[in-house]
Amino acid sequence: MREDTAQEQGLDLEPPVRMEEEMEVMEERVVEIEHPLPCLSESDTQGIIKGRDLFGYVGIEAVLDQMRRKTMKAGFEFNIMVVGQSGLGKSTLVNTLFKSKVSRKSCTPNYEEKISKTVHLQSVSHIIEEKGVKMKLTVIDTPGFGDQINNENCWEPIVKYVNEQYEKYLKEELNVNRKRRIPDTRVHCCVYFLPATGHWLRPIDVEFMRRLGKIVSIVPVIAKADTLTLEERLEFKQRIRQDLQANGIRVYPQKEYDEDAEDRILNDKIRENIPFAVVGTDKEHQVNGNKVLGRKTKWGIIEVENVAHCEFALLRDLLIRSHLQDLKDVTHNIHYETYRVKRLNESNANGLALSPLTLENGTLEKSDAESHL
Repeated sequence: MREDTAQEQGLDLEPPVRMEEEMEVMEERVVEIEHPLPCLSESDTQGIIKGRDLFGYVGIEAVLDQMRRKTMKAGFEFNIMVVGQSGLGKSTLVNTLFKSKVSRKSCTPNYEEKISKTVHLQSVSHIIEEKGVKMKLTVIDTPGFGDQINNENCWEPIVKYVNEQYEKYLKEELNVNRKRRIPDTRVHCCVYFLPATGHWLRPIDVEFMRRLGKIVSIVPVIAKADTLTLEERLEFKQRIRQDLQANGIRVYPQKEYDEDAEDRILNDKIRENIPFAVVGTDKEHQVNGNKVLGRKTKWGIIEVENVAHCEFALLRDLLIRSHLQDLKDVTHNIHYETYRVKRLNESNANGLALSPLTLENGTLEKSDAESHL
């Protein structure tokens, strides 16, 4: 009766199902018109929202400026150790690296160089400021290393010193009321000086780098490389690389620490040039109207920063301009972390408190020498 009445009045009654279908069609049209919002789905929590997906400028990049300002205010530390026998130009090279008299020999009044009967470490610190950035540089020298007739175990005081700095940092970390910024005295890099003999590595060189390479980042250099011809230098570098590989010696930068393909390409170029054949000097000379750091010889001037003359520039770029922060990161995340885990495992085995550090012959325990190193 109702249907007849509706038809008489010209009304069109549609079943409810058809109305629902029309609503779905309208919703689909709305979705097509609106721009989808960038969002992370539950299944994809690692989604990447790039600049083109943002509605406008957020300001995330300003974090870099904030980090830069804080670093410039607070400054940072860099601790470098130089190891090698006397007369290889360790002090001169350090002065050349930082273009100032920062070595212990240069800044100590009335300094007299004497051959030490034993290896003892001495450090000197400076605040270097360049374009508003402050760096506390500490140079650790090792007088007496390799200078004796019997150099057996001469690396032990150096191993002991490196471990002591890790222990000092660990104790500061474990304090209940620890400092807001823990002073960092850990050795970030050890530059090991090889004499330009032109032969293979000496037993003392092999043993030192084999032991120290596991607890600190080592960068080997050929000292006073101007005493070798280009052919002799190339052959010597190849022999040293063969020795390093044959003895399982790890020098910086290690392949296993490369974070990505870009790092690998950069570090491969560095590894091809290790050890760096370097010449150091703090004297300037005129070359073609320009002042350059160089060594004046009877045959001309050896320009220290000229890659065609020596590889000092490559060493400087590695230590300061490209890998300084990475050296600090490797020290903290790899070498110090390995030491920290070992010490905490020892303390857990002995009790809750951190057991005193026992250093015999430069190691934690005499029986654990090989496992630690």
